[in-house]
Amino acid sequence: MTRKLKFTLPLALILAAGFALAAAARPQSGPEQLAQTSAEAWLALTDAGKYAESWQQAAALFKAAVTQEQWVNALNNVRTPLGKVISRKFKSATYTTSLPGGPSGEYVVIQFNTTFANRKDAVETITPTLDKDGQWRVSGYFIK
Repeated sequence: MTRKLKFTLPLALILAAGFALAAAARPQSGPEQLAQTSAEAWLALTDAGKYAESWQQAAALFKAAVTQEQWVNALNNVRTPLGKVISRKFKSATYTTSLPGGPSGEYVVIQFNTTFANRKDAVETITPTLDKDGQWRVSGYFIK
């Protein structure tokens, strides 16, 4: 019996460590994860060239700052020349209740390292906000 314990205990420790690592790797369900899910769905619209739809899906704050026509024109001038997204890798997500020049609210500033067909080293910053209806929607998008 002692012999079984010697082999069983290390196996149990390995399994426990594996479960702990799997739990740590799982995405969180807090505001950062909810906002990231919303941001990725919104980015899929822009990636597909559906710029008018991306404006329609944006936060009220975003729509108050820029008209749909202005947004479509801006993305046609800035995003279209970059070409197709080759890869997008999550970099960071930071929850905050204030942004420079913005009203108080709930925001998550998310950054992705993105490779476009015509630009290899871009950083996309997308900022979802919690809208009045309780949904996370994009309120800002920048490419550097």
